Amino acid sequence: MGFDVKGRDLVTYIPLVTSVGLAAYVVWQALGPKIGLVNPNIEKNVERVVNTMDIEDIGESISFCRCWRSKKFPLCDGSHNTHNKKTGDNVGPMCLKRNK
Repeated sequence: MGFDVKGRDLVTYIPLVTSVGLAAYVVWQALGPKIGLVNPNIEKNVERVVNTMDIEDIGESISFCRCWRSKKFPLCDGSHNTHNKKTGDNVGPMCLKRNK
């Protein structure tokens, strides 16, 4: 009892193997890790996004965006909540406060 496949017979399996491989690739792309840009749309016309702020302007506390989705970037507006629900991520802001 052996497995005897001739070259001509192998050709008939090409569509099946190709279809299974393509289906596996599509599923992997859909379910696999999402790797892409961190910054989807903030200041895309510059080489590097750099923000500065005088420490005197901070007041008692301030929250900085780390998800890159805030409409008030570099300040946090809570956009990370929508981002986290959509992607399964767990990013939140960086919060600074003055000691009293």
